[in-house]
Amino acid sequence: MSDAATQEASQPALEAATSMRTVVAASSAGTTFEWYDFFIFGTLTQILSKTFFAGVNDTLAFIFALAIFGAGFAVRPLGALVFGRIGDKAGRKGAFLTTIILMGGATFSVGFLPTYAQAGIVSPILLIIARCVQGFALGGEYGGAAIYVAEHSDADKRGSMTGWIQASAAFGLFGALGVILITRKILGEEAFAAWGWRIPFMVSALLVGISIWMRLKLSESPSFKKMHEEGTLSKSPYAESFGQWPNLKIVIIALLAMMSAQGAVWYTSFFYSQIFLEKFLKVEPATVNLLMIAATVASAPLYIIFGWLSDKIGRKPVMLAGMSLALMAFFPGFHMLMEAANPDLARASRNTPVVVVADPATCSLQFDPVGKAVFATPCDIAKSVLANAGVSYDTEAAPTGTLAHVKVGKTIVNSADGQGLDKAALKAVKTDVEGRIQAALKMAGYPAKADPAKVDLPKVFAILLVFVVAATALFGPIAACLVELFPTRIRYTAMSLPYHIGTGWIGGFLPFTAFAIVASTGNIYSGLWYPVIFTAISVITAVLFLPETKGRSLDL
Repeated sequence: MSDAATQEASQPALEAATSMRTVVAASSAGTTFEWYDFFIFGTLTQILSKTFFAGVNDTLAFIFALAIFGAGFAVRPLGALVFGRIGDKAGRKGAFLTTIILMGGATFSVGFLPTYAQAGIVSPILLIIARCVQGFALGGEYGGAAIYVAEHSDADKRGSMTGWIQASAAFGLFGALGVILITRKILGEEAFAAWGWRIPFMVSALLVGISIWMRLKLSESPSFKKMHEEGTLSKSPYAESFGQWPNLKIVIIALLAMMSAQGAVWYTSFFYSQIFLEKFLKVEPATVNLLMIAATVASAPLYIIFGWLSDKIGRKPVMLAGMSLALMAFFPGFHMLMEAANPDLARASRNTPVVVVADPATCSLQFDPVGKAVFATPCDIAKSVLANAGVSYDTEAAPTGTLAHVKVGKTIVNSADGQGLDKAALKAVKTDVEGRIQAALKMAGYPAKADPAKVDLPKVFAILLVFVVAATALFGPIAACLVELFPTRIRYTAMSLPYHIGTGWIGGFLPFTAFAIVASTGNIYSGLWYPVIFTAISVITAVLFLPETKGRSLDL
């Protein structure tokens, strides 16, 4: 064959490869931007809690900020339903082009919101609205991008191609952490906390412009075009997806067998680990950011590798391996994090345990999601001080009428009764108790912060890497598996809902719920029961009910 003939014969293959690269790049770029938007909020929770919730104590403000982070996830299933219907009836491209515009506008606006000091209660209300718009948009984003790539891919490469969509989460998190770290370094911590935190939100305007430009160049997916030409589009995606048992059964299996674990494992690995290192182990925020950037960089190729592996051996065994690793690693891994990141705290906790001795009738649950409770009894004041300090403690029942006190080893610190006092007097009582407890903790060797010279960075990174492998092994094949599970005519609607219940509700509320469990129990490891239970549910359900989908036709 002549050179000209060879070139002519290879031209269609070259065009197909170029087209597939464009599809993957445009879909992944848009999804990366949307993840960037979401992650800058999650990463800046500590600062935003003080900026928008200055009217309450630190622990409650932190819980509120985590709750608003979760609120963005709460509306994601609604976005999935709205944009899923649009995607199944009007086309994949239009739906996930709209989502990116909404997401970009909401994120950009956060950079201009007034603080609590400037606008009072209006400030957090505006933040909630922006977060809900973000979550609503992201509810329609992921399903569209995953479906669009999968419906363009060859059956034997579907896992590796959609793995790029999964990797976009890593790219988005990396971008968020990178922008935050650079801004912090340039401005310094004081200026960043005062106003510099707005810059990462404002940068989103540039990113959304690039993403929109790339997506405008895309055409509709082949599977949707075929349905449109044959007149087989679904007239009622909701009724078909959730009103017909064969399809509803698949939705339930997808939620319980995959998405429950995905939300639990991924957000524990990439978000709760940050909270644990910064809030409980007192590691410097800049150091935590660097560790998470390194872990995120390491994770990016793993999504694609595990997606590729699922093309070879199947989706189910790869995902089950990720879930099982998480189940085995979380409790021992987080204990090892304390030893590696703050050995002084680990030693003090081991040698000088803290115990709150109080009449059980005077102790309340240290969790107030609506901000109405007043923790004023001696027991509540003591526990709130320890919760703010991030120190684990046990509770010992005392006879009725006993004044609550804190035992730090052999040292006893009496609490005080703030019931019936006005706000200023109650604050003074709490400040006095806090000062005395902090002094006792310091004498016992409890550090106020992790000593940077003693943080074993390689060991911390190795532990985080185990979590990352578990999360990516589970998440890498999920897009391909979800797309293959559902019929083409209802795919956008049906797969988006379980995905966003898993990531939006189970995953999105994980930091909030796990931290609240810790605050209520006094044990900094107790929050891990949340992801462990949801992951165990998925392991059992996947083994019993999840079918293998590798190689399935998408035109059914």
